[in-house]
Amino acid sequence: MSEQQHRSKSGFETRAIHAGYEPDPTTGAVIPPIYATSTYKQDGVGGLRGGYEYSRSANPTRTALEGNIAALEEGERGFAFASGLAAEDTLVRSVCRPGDHVVIPDDAYGGTFRLFDKVEKVWGLDHSPAPVDDVEKVAAAIRPGETRLVWVETPTNPLLNIGDIAALAAVAHDAGALLVVDNTFASPYLQQPLTLGADVVVHSTTKYCGGHSDVVGGALVVKDLDLAEKVGFHQNAMGAVAGPFDSWLTLRGLKTLALRMDRHCDNAEKVVDFLSSHPQVGDVIYPGLETHPGHEVAQRQMRRYGGMVSFRVTGGEQHALEVCERTEVFTLGESLGGVESLIEHPGRMTHASVAGTDLEVPADLVRISVGIETADDLIADLERALD
Repeated sequence: MSEQQHRSKSGFETRAIHAGYEPDPTTGAVIPPIYATSTYKQDGVGGLRGGYEYSRSANPTRTALEGNIAALEEGERGFAFASGLAAEDTLVRSVCRPGDHVVIPDDAYGGTFRLFDKVEKVWGLDHSPAPVDDVEKVAAAIRPGETRLVWVETPTNPLLNIGDIAALAAVAHDAGALLVVDNTFASPYLQQPLTLGADVVVHSTTKYCGGHSDVVGGALVVKDLDLAEKVGFHQNAMGAVAGPFDSWLTLRGLKTLALRMDRHCDNAEKVVDFLSSHPQVGDVIYPGLETHPGHEVAQRQMRRYGGMVSFRVTGGEQHALEVCERTEVFTLGESLGGVESLIEHPGRMTHASVAGTDLEVPADLVRISVGIETADDLIADLERALD
């Protein structure tokens, strides 16, 4: 059995630390170096050392990251990009052509909606929204012969709806489409969509994979080698690749992903318990709650329920804005998945691009990314902000 095969059968934490890189044969370095180089010496014309010629095409630090995240998602090939949206755009143009159609979530991340509605639409790609938690409605949104991708988030951003990945894969494949799962909220530790039937996993590695709010990046992981060839060609041709330092930071983050995710989940569960009994909170949205409509599906396909929590406050939009501005431990800011806790108002911030559309989010909604601080401090901070 090869080392790669052995590690594919290893536990998640072991793969997170070891997959994608062997200690340097010359120095014994156990961590991949940052290969800050744009080009490589060739041994004669076309004589490449290890397949490296130019760092847009491949860089050893990026190769290590791509191998690592592919192992964590149990896919065949991984690809690292300059951002999550760069990963999404590259995938779309690898698979779709003008005149094709994509089904997207009806509460998609605002940046994803903007990409499809303002960029890909001009290119000639049409899209239709559908609720990811309703397989029949997703099936009804598919256009036979036209739909190339069924694109889902689970949990969704910011309403934390849950899609049944296996059921959605069956619907997509029956129509000749690929199922793409944005796994950013769950991370590879909590959910591995490729093992449930998905064809492609998308990540904003800026979030939980990097985990420290110090790097922007994206990734794709695929399980079909023919598709991998298409994505690899477009990654090189379009060029929005992760740089070596960004790759190194993201790879460092992945090594502690399991530990961090367990703490994110621990803290989120405690915060949810507090919010659920607070008189100023009207509705708490968290897949770990038995009252969540997607709880049973999440229980089946996720290890735990994540660090993202959304809630609606009494008093409407103004109260929601005030809560976001009053916190001190929770930082008012966009993004998510870092070690620090963040709070935001989706309607005015991350999802402003969907205002006035069918994807518009409730004005009284607050979204929090629960970090790994002391849980009692997070609860006390929210209590002050709500009161």
